[in-house]
Amino acid sequence: MRDGARRPGTAAGVETVRLFVVIGRWNNLTSARNFLERIVAARRESVARAAGARPLAEVRERARAARRDAEPHALSRRLARGGAPNVIAEIKRASPSKGVLRGDVDVVGLARSYERGGAAAISVLTEEEFFRGSLDDLRAARRAVALPLLRKDFVVSEWQVYESAEAGADAVLLIVAALDDATLARLLRLAEDELRMDALVEVHTAGELRRAQSAGARLVGVNNRDLNTFEVSVETSFALARVAEPGALLVSESGLAAREQLERLAAAGFKGFLVGETLMRSDDPEAALRELSTPLDR
Repeated sequence: MRDGARRPGTAAGVETVRLFVVIGRWNNLTSARNFLERIVAARRESVARAAGARPLAEVRERARAARRDAEPHALSRRLARGGAPNVIAEIKRASPSKGVLRGDVDVVGLARSYERGGAAAISVLTEEEFFRGSLDDLRAARRAVALPLLRKDFVVSEWQVYESAEAGADAVLLIVAALDDATLARLLRLAEDELRMDALVEVHTAGELRRAQSAGARLVGVNNRDLNTFEVSVETSFALARVAEPGALLVSESGLAAREQLERLAAAGFKGFLVGETLMRSDDPEAALRELSTPLDR
């Protein structure tokens, strides 16, 4: 299959129909306020199936081989630099609350347009059932660009961290609300110490931020979206920036659409800005990204 090609039977119309089914299930999930629990449970099942098909030792060895010549901590190094806003541009086919964001996504073309538009890094959403992503999207993006790549998914096990490295990711997302303290610390150390990747540790509340910091997180993503209700408020980022430990690399996620927001967040101490839906819905993602990523001192 060529880079970024759609999988058989997943043309835009079919994708839309499938999303209607998922959205129907989503309505039931949100009414019970347990979306995160359900998707994490589904992820655990899929990981168990994958682990049954391939020995962990094989995935680990391939992950280590992939990381051998990779730049260590490429994402955090990129975000630590000054100048232009460090936009992490996201490849996101769909969401359970919004449906299909962009039909027939050309992953290779989109990744290259993000690179031309000034992205500091690219996030690739790889969850299959609710967001219609896949590891094939990550692999295609890796072949297309040299930018740091973040695998955005519901990571719950060592298997997924190794799998991410094998597929070409430079960083993985760890959602504090989805992990207990011991698992969070273990996956963080695996990614950052053994594989020399970055772990973007995602929080939404002050309590989650304290847990992230206790685990040793240096790269912290503040999700402005409540994963229980899916309500979005950028004020969440400002509130948590005030109580974050000095020296933390802060990334604001969700609900970002205007340069003015990025300027205010940068003044509050944020070094990175994850932008997905705004770019995916744009007729010209490259131009939209260029507008967001123009140096702040223009």
